[in-house]
Amino acid sequence: MSEVKFKLKSVEEKPSRKYRKGSKYDPVLDAFLGGEEGLVKVRVEGKDVNYLRTQLNKRIEARGLEGGVEASVVNNICYLEKL
Repeated sequence: MSEVKFKLKSVEEKPSRKYRKGSKYDPVLDAFLGGEEGLVKVRVEGKDVNYLRTQLNKRIEARGLEGGVEASVVNNICYLEKL
């Protein structure tokens, strides 16, 4: 068995994880929330509808909009709906 070379360094504490402050999907939510429509189709070029729904729902949760806005997919079309 060969030896593994490594180093250990003492630290006081682990750094806090850095998060992005926003998302490229925030403008989609902002435009929807700023509009008067209660239900819209959403399409983002080059993105699968299920991926888009997941990303929008993550942003809805991160922004505390659960219960007010929902992203869903029906018949391969992504929708945003005000509840």
